[in-house]
Amino acid sequence: MVKKSSRFIWQFVLGLGFLSGIWTAIGLDPEDVLISAAGFAVDSFFPSPLVRYLFLILPTILLAISVIGAYRKGKGLGLVSVLIAYGAGLVILASPVWGLVLLALAAAVGYCAATKRRKGIV
Repeated sequence: MVKKSSRFIWQFVLGLGFLSGIWTAIGLDPEDVLISAAGFAVDSFFPSPLVRYLFLILPTILLAISVIGAYRKGKGLGLVSVLIAYGAGLVILASPVWGLVLLALAAAVGYCAATKRRKGIV
């Protein structure tokens, strides 16, 4: 059970929430950079408006898949932990102490969410 909880915390709380918050605070989104580079490369081979449209909506599709995955693994409490981790990522550059406190809180809430989900409570 600890393995499933730690996987939820690593994938969604730290990966989706905290790192997304840090990238938002910095003002750079590596996913958009990679997708736009891939879109430019594919567009040079297949100059179709449909391909361009696909690469325009791809970040939204990936975000929706990530949020659905977080919900399936941790239900509502899991989404709360991801939001707390996102907030921790936003404030970590301005106040490292508060960022770490929020990150620890997000990890604790994420652990509880994954544990309760496995026990069938949530």
